[in-house]
Amino acid sequence: MWRVLLICICSCLTACTGIPEGVRPISGFELDRYLGTWHEIARLDHSFERGLSEVTAEYSLRDDGGVKVINSGYDNEEKQRRSAEGKAYFVETPDIGRLKVSFFGPFYGAYNIIELDKENYQYVMIAGNSKDYLWILARTPTLPQNVLTRLVEQARALGFPTQDLIYLQPEH
Repeated sequence: MWRVLLICICSCLTACTGIPEGVRPISGFELDRYLGTWHEIARLDHSFERGLSEVTAEYSLRDDGGVKVINSGYDNEEKQRRSAEGKAYFVETPDIGRLKVSFFGPFYGAYNIIELDKENYQYVMIAGNSKDYLWILARTPTLPQNVLTRLVEQARALGFPTQDLIYLQPEH
C-alpha cells in the first residue's frame, strides 16, 4: 500500500516537469551566458501571470548550484509591481536546456528551452510540460519583427496554439 502511494506521489511531483510530445530541448546550452534579465515578449495565457505587463525574469546562480529565478510584472489592476522568487535545477545535464522550476515548495514545473539565439543569447523560446505553456523572451523589451515571426511560426509548426499568444511587445 505505502509503495503504491509513494509511486503515485513521485509521479505527481515529476509529471509537471515533462516536455510536450514532438518538442525537444536545445543542446549546447551555456548557463553563464543565460543568466541576467529577460523581458517577456509573448506568452500563452495562464492564471499566474494574468493581468501582468512589463514582465521580466531574472536568473542568477544559487549557492547550491541551482538557479535563482525572480519573475516580476506590473499588475495593471492593482497598479503595482508583483514578483515571485523561485529556484530551478537541470533535469538532465547542464548543456541541455531542460530545467525544473519551483515557486511553491516541492512542486516543480517544466522549463524547456526549445529555441535560443546561441550566438548572442538575445532571444529564447520556452515550453512548459504541455503545449498550453509557451513563452518568448528577449534581452530587450522588444524583438525584431522578423525574429518574432520566425519564432511564432516555429511554435505553430510544433503544435502550440499560437493564435492565443498574448503579446507584450507593442507591435506584432
